[in-house]
Amino acid sequence: MSAILIVIAALLIDRFLGELPNRYHLLRWIGNLVDALDRRVKNRASKRTKLIGFFSYTLVFLIFWLVLMLVCSLVRNGLGGYEWEFAGIAVTLGEVVWIITVAFLFKITFAIFSFRRHCMPIQNDLRNGDLISARKKVQMIVSRDTSELDEKHVTSSCCETVSENLVDSVMSPAFYFGLFGMTGAIMFRCANLMDAMWGYLNDEYGNLGFFPAKFDDVLGYLTSRISPFFVALAALVFGYEHKGVFKAAMEEHSKTPSPNSGWPMTAVARAMRFSMEKKDVYIMGSGDLPTIDDVTRCYKLVERTSVLFTIIVTIILFIFVGIQIQVFIEDRLFDLVGMII
Repeated sequence: MSAILIVIAALLIDRFLGELPNRYHLLRWIGNLVDALDRRVKNRASKRTKLIGFFSYTLVFLIFWLVLMLVCSLVRNGLGGYEWEFAGIAVTLGEVVWIITVAFLFKITFAIFSFRRHCMPIQNDLRNGDLISARKKVQMIVSRDTSELDEKHVTSSCCETVSENLVDSVMSPAFYFGLFGMTGAIMFRCANLMDAMWGYLNDEYGNLGFFPAKFDDVLGYLTSRISPFFVALAALVFGYEHKGVFKAAMEEHSKTPSPNSGWPMTAVARAMRFSMEKKDVYIMGSGDLPTIDDVTRCYKLVERTSVLFTIIVTIILFIFVGIQIQVFIEDRLFDLVGMII
């Protein structure tokens, strides 16, 4: 029951409370530490820099893992004194607060309903004929130069980043949370964020970002490849095109430079019956580029796919595996704190 409540509460927090302000967000703190480490790396040409990248990831992960797990441990074990009965089940104050705490921390590692919050202002600008403002806003969610994009390529950029982030922002952190609890979620989130910051094939980051980039690819390997199944399932349930989703993903996933991002993108493009284009890089899907209204249909499809995955996969994994690992680690940390104190 606790496992189910944690995952459902995390979904509700994401839907109705949304993201923390940027300066308080966990990802901002992780990014600040990564920036601090980045500034201290001088010789980037050496092959030893790959080791620095590995140890940097390990340090970032261990710091935030330890802090988050200690919080969970102290809440559950330190507030367990007051007890009452609910529906025939003995419940402690520590367990109630712990469920809320773990749900909140889990939510910080994924984002489902933030897609619409990023896209809606861009859509409003386009409806108002303000292409310049739309270009500036879309620049905040994609890495390409948006200064010359026309309306169709602005809407395509929105759909591309929404569909790509089905795996990076939802399925992967939710999958590893289900397997390993907060340990898995923070493990993936650190790798994914460091890949976004350091994963460039250039002289500055080619060696430093090697390990985070490769580890992010490894962690996203399975979730990216099962994503078309859940896109097809959501398409079937909610009235999108579900036929041919797997075939499209198999045929077109290699068009993107990333080994993983093409799977959800091609699946969504097929389900939406449109194409997506990054000029001089790829064109995936068939049909016209997305309209302004297609952007809404796209993020709703991705939201529904995300919720289905979280309910079907994350809850089951967390009940049978993840919550056991979560509690085990918490108890060992609490014992260690007791020994030190």
